[in-house]
Amino acid sequence: MKTYPDLDTYRKELFAPEDDLLKEIMPDAVEQGLPRISVSPESGKMLYFLAKSIGARKILEFGALAGYSGIWLARALPDTGRFITLEIHPKHAEVTRKNYEAAGLSGIAEVRVGDAHTLVTGAAAEAPFDLVFIDADKESYPDYLDFALEHTRQGGLIVADNTNGFGHVHEALDESDGRRAIRVYNDRVANHSGLVSNIIPIGGWLTVSLVL
Repeated sequence: MKTYPDLDTYRKELFAPEDDLLKEIMPDAVEQGLPRISVSPESGKMLYFLAKSIGARKILEFGALAGYSGIWLARALPDTGRFITLEIHPKHAEVTRKNYEAAGLSGIAEVRVGDAHTLVTGAAAEAPFDLVFIDADKESYPDYLDFALEHTRQGGLIVADNTNGFGHVHEALDESDGRRAIRVYNDRVANHSGLVSNIIPIGGWLTVSLVL
Protein backbone atom coordinates (compact mmCIF):
# COMPACT_ATOMS: atom_id res chain seq x y z
CA MET A 1 0.00 0.00 0.00
CA LYS A 2 1.35 3.39 -1.03
CA THR A 3 2.44 5.79 1.70
CA TYR A 4 2.33 9.59 1.53
CA PRO A 5 4.61 12.16 3.19
CA ASP A 6 1.69 13.96 4.86
CA LEU A 7 -2.10 14.19 4.96
CA ASP A 8 -2.29 17.07 2.51
CA THR A 9 -0.38 15.12 -0.13
CA TYR A 10 -2.59 12.09 0.48
CA ARG A 11 -5.75 14.15 0.04
CA LYS A 12 -4.57 15.98 -3.08
CA GLU A 13 -3.13 12.96 -4.89
CA LEU A 14 -6.08 10.71 -4.12
CA PHE A 15 -8.98 13.08 -4.70
CA ALA A 16 -7.66 15.80 -7.05
CA PRO A 17 -5.19 14.25 -9.48
CA GLU A 18 -4.35 16.30 -12.55
CA ASP A 19 -4.01 14.89 -16.06
CA ASP A 20 -1.03 15.94 -18.19
CA LEU A 21 -2.88 18.87 -19.72
CA LEU A 22 -3.86 20.37 -16.38
CA LYS A 23 -0.37 19.86 -15.00
CA GLU A 24 1.17 21.90 -17.81
CA ILE A 25 -1.32 24.78 -18.03
CA MET A 26 0.14 27.02 -15.35
CA PRO A 27 3.86 26.32 -15.99
CA ASP A 28 3.25 27.11 -19.68
CA ALA A 29 1.22 30.20 -18.79
CA VAL A 30 3.94 31.52 -16.49
CA GLU A 31 6.48 31.11 -19.29
CA GLN A 32 4.24 33.34 -21.40
CA GLY A 33 4.18 36.03 -18.73
CA LEU A 34 0.93 35.25 -16.95
CA PRO A 35 0.87 35.34 -13.13
CA ARG A 36 0.88 32.08 -11.18
CA ILE A 37 -2.46 32.68 -9.45
CA SER A 38 -4.68 29.85 -10.64
CA VAL A 39 -7.00 27.88 -8.40
CA SER A 40 -5.45 24.84 -6.74
CA PRO A 41 -6.08 21.31 -8.08
CA GLU A 42 -8.34 20.53 -5.12
CA SER A 43 -10.31 23.72 -5.75
CA GLY A 44 -10.60 22.73 -9.42
CA LYS A 45 -11.89 19.31 -8.46
CA MET A 46 -14.37 20.91 -6.08
CA LEU A 47 -15.66 23.18 -8.85
CA TYR A 48 -16.12 20.10 -11.04
CA PHE A 49 -17.88 18.31 -8.18
CA LEU A 50 -20.23 21.23 -7.51
CA ALA A 51 -21.15 21.64 -11.17
CA LYS A 52 -21.79 17.91 -11.55
CA SER A 53 -23.83 17.74 -8.35
CA ILE A 54 -26.43 20.21 -9.66
CA GLY A 55 -26.48 18.87 -13.20
CA ALA A 56 -25.15 22.15 -14.56
CA ARG A 57 -25.70 22.82 -18.24
CA LYS A 58 -24.75 26.50 -18.42
CA ILE A 59 -21.92 28.14 -16.47
CA LEU A 60 -20.58 31.69 -16.37
CA GLU A 61 -17.07 32.46 -15.10
CA PHE A 62 -15.64 35.85 -14.17
CA GLY A 63 -11.88 35.69 -14.86
CA ALA A 64 -10.19 33.14 -17.11
CA LEU A 65 -6.45 33.61 -16.48
CA ALA A 66 -5.13 30.62 -18.48
CA GLY A 67 -8.29 28.50 -18.47
CA TYR A 68 -7.36 26.11 -15.66
CA SER A 69 -10.53 26.53 -13.61
CA GLY A 70 -12.55 26.79 -16.80
CA ILE A 71 -11.43 23.35 -17.94
CA TRP A 72 -12.46 21.79 -14.63
CA LEU A 73 -15.87 23.45 -14.88
CA ALA A 74 -16.46 22.85 -18.60
CA ARG A 75 -15.57 19.18 -18.21
CA ALA A 76 -18.50 18.87 -15.82
CA LEU A 77 -20.94 19.92 -18.54
CA PRO A 78 -22.72 17.63 -21.01
CA ASP A 79 -21.79 17.77 -24.69
CA THR A 80 -24.67 20.18 -25.22
CA GLY A 81 -23.56 22.43 -22.33
CA ARG A 82 -22.47 26.05 -22.49
CA PHE A 83 -19.49 27.62 -20.72
CA ILE A 84 -18.76 31.35 -20.94
CA THR A 85 -15.78 33.04 -19.33
CA LEU A 86 -15.24 36.79 -19.19
CA GLU A 87 -11.62 37.96 -19.31
CA ILE A 88 -10.31 41.51 -19.44
CA HIS A 89 -6.77 40.75 -20.67
CA PRO A 90 -6.46 39.80 -24.37
CA LYS A 91 -3.26 37.82 -23.74
CA HIS A 92 -4.95 35.75 -21.03
CA ALA A 93 -7.89 35.13 -23.33
CA GLU A 94 -5.57 33.98 -26.13
CA VAL A 95 -3.84 31.48 -23.85
CA THR A 96 -7.18 30.30 -22.49
CA ARG A 97 -8.63 29.66 -25.94
CA LYS A 98 -5.64 27.52 -26.87
CA ASN A 99 -6.01 25.52 -23.67
CA TYR A 100 -9.73 25.01 -24.25
CA GLU A 101 -8.93 23.75 -27.73
CA ALA A 102 -6.24 21.40 -26.38
CA ALA A 103 -8.79 20.07 -23.89
CA GLY A 104 -11.30 19.42 -26.66
CA LEU A 105 -13.72 21.96 -25.22
CA SER A 106 -13.88 24.55 -28.00
CA GLY A 107 -17.38 23.42 -28.91
CA ILE A 108 -18.85 24.40 -25.55
CA ALA A 109 -16.36 26.85 -23.99
CA GLU A 110 -16.14 30.48 -25.08
CA VAL A 111 -13.91 33.35 -23.94
CA ARG A 112 -15.23 36.90 -24.19
CA VAL A 113 -12.69 39.70 -23.91
CA GLY A 114 -13.33 43.00 -22.17
CA ASP A 115 -14.37 44.59 -18.91
CA ALA A 116 -16.81 42.25 -17.19
CA HIS A 117 -18.93 45.20 -16.09
CA THR A 118 -19.69 45.73 -19.79
CA LEU A 119 -19.69 42.11 -20.93
CA VAL A 120 -22.38 41.09 -18.45
CA THR A 121 -24.95 42.86 -20.60
CA GLY A 122 -24.48 40.25 -23.29
CA ALA A 123 -24.19 37.44 -20.78
CA ALA A 124 -27.50 38.41 -19.21
CA ALA A 125 -29.26 37.54 -22.45
CA GLU A 126 -28.13 33.92 -21.96
CA ALA A 127 -29.26 33.64 -18.35
CA PRO A 128 -30.28 31.96 -16.17
CA PHE A 129 -27.04 30.19 -15.34
CA ASP A 130 -26.76 27.02 -13.30
CA LEU A 131 -23.47 28.09 -11.76
CA VAL A 132 -21.61 31.39 -11.64
CA PHE A 133 -17.94 31.29 -10.66
CA ILE A 134 -16.32 34.55 -9.53
CA ASP A 135 -12.53 34.74 -9.68
CA ALA A 136 -11.66 38.11 -11.24
CA ASP A 137 -10.68 41.49 -9.77
CA LYS A 138 -11.45 41.32 -6.08
CA GLU A 139 -12.68 44.91 -5.82
CA SER A 140 -15.63 44.00 -8.03
CA TYR A 141 -16.80 40.91 -6.15
CA PRO A 142 -19.89 42.69 -4.75
CA ASP A 143 -20.79 43.89 -8.27
CA TYR A 144 -20.41 40.41 -9.71
CA LEU A 145 -22.52 39.07 -6.87
CA ASP A 146 -25.30 41.51 -7.82
CA PHE A 147 -25.28 40.04 -11.32
CA ALA A 148 -25.15 36.46 -10.09
CA LEU A 149 -28.07 36.94 -7.71
CA GLU A 150 -30.23 38.15 -10.58
CA HIS A 151 -29.08 35.63 -13.19
CA THR A 152 -28.53 32.30 -11.39
CA ARG A 153 -31.43 29.86 -11.36
CA GLN A 154 -33.15 28.61 -8.24
CA GLY A 155 -31.16 25.62 -7.05
CA GLY A 156 -28.05 26.94 -8.79
CA LEU A 157 -24.75 27.88 -7.21
CA ILE A 158 -22.72 31.06 -6.88
CA VAL A 159 -19.09 30.31 -6.08
CA ALA A 160 -16.26 32.75 -5.35
CA ASP A 161 -12.53 32.02 -5.05
CA ASN A 162 -9.90 33.62 -2.78
CA THR A 163 -12.47 34.38 -0.13
CA ASN A 164 -9.93 34.15 2.66
CA GLY A 165 -8.74 37.53 1.38
CA PHE A 166 -5.26 36.06 0.87
CA GLY A 167 -5.18 35.34 4.57
CA HIS A 168 -6.48 38.73 5.73
CA VAL A 169 -10.27 38.61 5.40
CA HIS A 170 -10.71 38.45 9.19
CA GLU A 171 -8.88 41.74 9.73
CA ALA A 172 -10.22 45.30 9.85
CA LEU A 173 -9.18 46.31 6.34
CA ASP A 174 -8.94 49.89 5.15
CA GLU A 175 -11.55 50.98 2.61
CA SER A 176 -8.80 51.47 0.03
CA ASP A 177 -7.74 47.83 0.39
CA GLY A 178 -9.18 45.70 -2.42
CA ARG A 179 -9.48 42.75 -0.09
CA ARG A 180 -12.15 44.62 1.83
CA ALA A 181 -14.56 43.86 -1.01
CA ILE A 182 -14.07 40.14 -0.33
CA ARG A 183 -15.12 40.75 3.27
CA VAL A 184 -18.20 42.60 2.00
CA TYR A 185 -18.95 39.71 -0.37
CA ASN A 186 -18.71 37.10 2.38
CA ASP A 187 -20.86 39.14 4.75
CA ARG A 188 -23.54 39.57 2.12
CA VAL A 189 -23.84 35.94 1.09
CA ALA A 190 -23.67 34.72 4.68
CA ASN A 191 -26.64 36.90 5.63
CA HIS A 192 -28.68 36.87 2.41
CA SER A 193 -32.17 35.45 2.94
CA GLY A 194 -32.20 34.00 -0.56
CA LEU A 195 -29.00 32.01 -0.15
CA VAL A 196 -27.56 29.20 1.91
CA SER A 197 -23.80 29.75 2.02
CA ASN A 198 -20.68 28.25 3.49
CA ILE A 199 -16.92 28.37 2.99
CA ILE A 200 -14.91 25.39 1.78
CA PRO A 201 -11.41 26.04 3.19
CA ILE A 202 -9.30 24.63 0.35
CA GLY A 203 -6.87 26.61 -1.81
CA GLY A 204 -7.63 30.30 -1.28
CA TRP A 205 -11.05 29.25 0.06
CA LEU A 206 -14.22 28.87 -1.96
CA THR A 207 -17.39 30.56 -0.74
CA VAL A 208 -20.32 28.52 -2.05
CA SER A 209 -23.89 29.83 -2.10
CA LEU A 210 -27.01 27.87 -3.00
CA VAL A 211 -29.76 29.98 -4.55
CA LEU A 212 -33.08 29.27 -2.82
